[in-house]
Amino acid sequence: MGKTLKRSAAFTALARALAVGARGGPSLGARLAALPRMIRATAKGEYDGGLRLALMAGATAYVVSPVDLVPEAFLAIFGLVDDAVMVTWLAGSVLAETERFLQWEARRSSVIPGHAVP
Repeated sequence: MGKTLKRSAAFTALARALAVGARGGPSLGARLAALPRMIRATAKGEYDGGLRLALMAGATAYVVSPVDLVPEAFLAIFGLVDDAVMVTWLAGSVLAETERFLQWEARRSSVIPGHAVP
């Protein structure tokens, strides 16, 4: 279960999550509402999303960082492509990880107290 999201996996997750959401999977609102719970569960050590959350935080910092404005000024369109790739990866990662978290929550709520959680 300790899979890390690779770039292609994140893009695939984005496409799959959008398709699943259109077919009755977790809505975007449910996924976004799960983010604070996911962060809390990770901080408590209950959920194993620490590395993935760190990567997502790093990607967010990269996109909003003023340091990244310099390549756009000199490289024009090529400077924006890296941001577009990063935002797409970030969206796919958030959607995939929140789906995994919601599944984890559902499994966890169905466990009898005192028994091991897979």
